[in-house]
Amino acid sequence: MVAKDLISFDNEVFSAYVFWSAVLVLKLLFMSLHTGRLRFKTRTFQNPEDLIKKGFKVGFDNPDIQRVRRAHLNDLENLLPFFVIGFLYVLIDPAPALAINLFRAVGIARIVHTIVYAVVVMPQPSRLIAYSIGLNATIYMGFQVVIAAL
Repeated sequence: MVAKDLISFDNEVFSAYVFWSAVLVLKLLFMSLHTGRLRFKTRTFQNPEDLIKKGFKVGFDNPDIQRVRRAHLNDLENLLPFFVIGFLYVLIDPAPALAINLFRAVGIARIVHTIVYAVVVMPQPSRLIAYSIGLNATIYMGFQVVIAAL
């Protein structure tokens, strides 16, 4: 296949990549909304100008807000590499079943990671397992892209 055929919704690998990337972008946006919801719930904000009502306070130490912020930061650190490597992986024309399942694994793993880290906090190794699945799938795709580029 030529590149223009690979970057087409007729290519099931590209379609899967676009689908899971969009799901993960929406999840990132959800994390911002979740942080904001917790800020209003706890009446805790980071900037004095955000104190729109009496009883609101400036604070940086709310453990629930900090947990959600750490989960969000973890997403940013892991999803950017996935978005880049996933797209490059589409361009090497991988086996569709493998590629689709790798994208699915990253997407589901990142969703589970967020749930067990910031929504329904669960003990380790739940977060480590979710993190490792997404990371290993992304690393595998990265190695395949490097090998294909040699």
